[in-house]
Amino acid sequence: MALLSITGGFMNQEETEARSQGEIMPVFFFGHGSPMNAIEENQFSKTWQSIGKSLPKPTAILCISAHWETRGTFITAMPKPPTIHDFGGFPKALFDVQYPAPGNPSLAKEIQKGFKYTQLGLDEDWGLDHGTWSVLKHVFPKADVPVLQLSLNHNQKPEYHYELAKELRALRKKGVLIVGSGNTIHNLRLVDWNKVHEPSYGFDWAIEANTKIKQWVQNGRHDELIKFKSQGKAFDLAIPTPEHYLPLLYTLGLQEEKDRIEIFNDKEVMGSLAMTSFRFG
Repeated sequence: MALLSITGGFMNQEETEARSQGEIMPVFFFGHGSPMNAIEENQFSKTWQSIGKSLPKPTAILCISAHWETRGTFITAMPKPPTIHDFGGFPKALFDVQYPAPGNPSLAKEIQKGFKYTQLGLDEDWGLDHGTWSVLKHVFPKADVPVLQLSLNHNQKPEYHYELAKELRALRKKGVLIVGSGNTIHNLRLVDWNKVHEPSYGFDWAIEANTKIKQWVQNGRHDELIKFKSQGKAFDLAIPTPEHYLPLLYTLGLQEEKDRIEIFNDKEVMGSLAMTSFRFG
């Protein structure tokens, strides 16, 4: 499966190979959606699998997941991060999933030393939550690439997360794949469970907010995206809490001027969620 670009075209094999030769690693924002995507074969997981086949093997992966909020900013620094099943009410098959990717304590310390914007703590208690492994299980199924997670400091404003991401740009030139994992639209309280089996369904306000987000990403209007709390009722409903949206701001902060932007898995689901995802570079 090819990746759909903002221009409506598709990446062919030659384009993919050209990108992998001597260029910095791309950055991804993945709409991860339900944990069940980890074990289901569907349109979203198939696209993740396709992405993994198109990428050069990274030296490491750094993920900013919606599911690790902290006081302060931390990075995982253990050699063997555990697979965290941070959810309830799902089938045993999902709880049985393990993603035994190694960590990289030396890289964590290197990132810590390079930080100037804020103090970065080393964490040996967290691991890999489902915002990370539910997607990476499909992208890199062998779990043979070291994975680190960077936490979301829930005491900070959106501008903090955007600016903090700029500290990580140099990693792209070192073969590190940086991904944000969340959802552009995420309101669990308003989910329409009667639409769970429909391939695409969004409330009017969800479509409105998601359309604006995509337009602003494409046009480089980062200020509007950072100031999402001031964008009206549709955004208030689409982003009632910021944790699933903030990983997008990290990917925007990592964006380079020459990066090509691609949109994939662009679906609203169950009324109040969106799987919309972006590739930069």
